[in-house]
Amino acid sequence: MEKKNVQGDNYQVIGDTETATVYFEGSLRLGGMKEYEPIIKILDEMIQQDPSLITLNLRELEFLNSSGISMLSKFVLNVRKKKTIGIEIQGSAKIPWQGKSLKNLQRLMPGLKLELD
Repeated sequence: MEKKNVQGDNYQVIGDTETATVYFEGSLRLGGMKEYEPIIKILDEMIQQDPSLITLNLRELEFLNSSGISMLSKFVLNVRKKKTIGIEIQGSAKIPWQGKSLKNLQRLMPGLKLELD
């Protein structure tokens, strides 16, 4: 089992290649795409594993800035190009930004499964 972990003062991102799940926790307020590169690397490695489904667990992600939303959008578009991988996003209905922003990802990839608990 291989886990990749990126963390900062207020956040943690864990990529679990065995379950093809990426867990996001805390507040992601990184400055621009350059600072998101370690997280993008985890997401890209998930795509390279070519699982039938990649799960993004955002239930513990309190905040994501526009650069982070842009990062997720690019990830969804990259998966859509593969055509062999599905995405499931698990979020929380209690976290205000998730309801609005995560629904936009479904527009990018209509087959994307969005679960807001």
